[in-house]
Amino acid sequence: MADAKKAAAKITSSAPKKNSGNMLLNFMIIVICLILSHAIFYFVFGAKGNFLDEARHVPANLLGTIRLGGFVVPILIGTLFTCIAFVVERALTIFKSRGKMGNAEFIRKVQHHLNNKDVNAAVAECDKQSGSVGNVMKAGLLKYGEMTTNTTLDTSQKLASIKKEIEETTSLELPIMEKNLVFLSTISSAATLLGLFGTVLGMIKAFSAMSQAGAPDANALAAGISEALINTAVGIGTSFIAIIAYNFYTTIIDNITFGIDESGFTLEQSFTANYK
Repeated sequence: MADAKKAAAKITSSAPKKNSGNMLLNFMIIVICLILSHAIFYFVFGAKGNFLDEARHVPANLLGTIRLGGFVVPILIGTLFTCIAFVVERALTIFKSRGKMGNAEFIRKVQHHLNNKDVNAAVAECDKQSGSVGNVMKAGLLKYGEMTTNTTLDTSQKLASIKKEIEETTSLELPIMEKNLVFLSTISSAATLLGLFGTVLGMIKAFSAMSQAGAPDANALAAGISEALINTAVGIGTSFIAIIAYNFYTTIIDNITFGIDESGFTLEQSFTANYK
């Protein structure tokens, strides 16, 4: 009992350190993306070959046009890079959590072994699945096997013990899948607003050029409109990627969660039927 308490205390004390480490890593990713975006904006898009004049006011191609988009553009590009970074990071985790076998097929195989009272074969199927559903099912099966030989608890207490084990394992699996999705949901809204902010700044410049006495400054007018449209395009594009990725990943997580719930129900039903 004392060893168990020490282990629990060790896990509890290490949790804040792990969370702070994740926050630091996420912060570093954002900073690196912003630095990279500014470097590309000023040194790649701002290269002399992208302009027709030495002052870099007349773009020769799309890259030069983007360079004239204003200071909001590199922030938007950094936001886009951050979005892509977390899309890739979540893909590596969530696709692994799906496992190597579909939920329906996996649960059917486990149920078949449980009907034959072969818990070890069912555990082997969990190892083959290698996903979150398999991890939760394996934890439940280990407790399931322990309860089949327990003579001190009644059936309802055994079922409660199995259910508790499944819930505890689920509480460990779900946060791993849902971690960092908040960045995608935030970017999906923030990128649009940031693009709108850049659009407003560009339109202010355009109207300022039109309001000058005499003939309007055509170059200033064109630059203001370009700035507005570039910010709009980058903001909407970034938001689009974030929304699609967020909805795609949450759909996968919902499917995994449904598989976990079905796994728990399968274990409870099997235990009730075979070990009344």
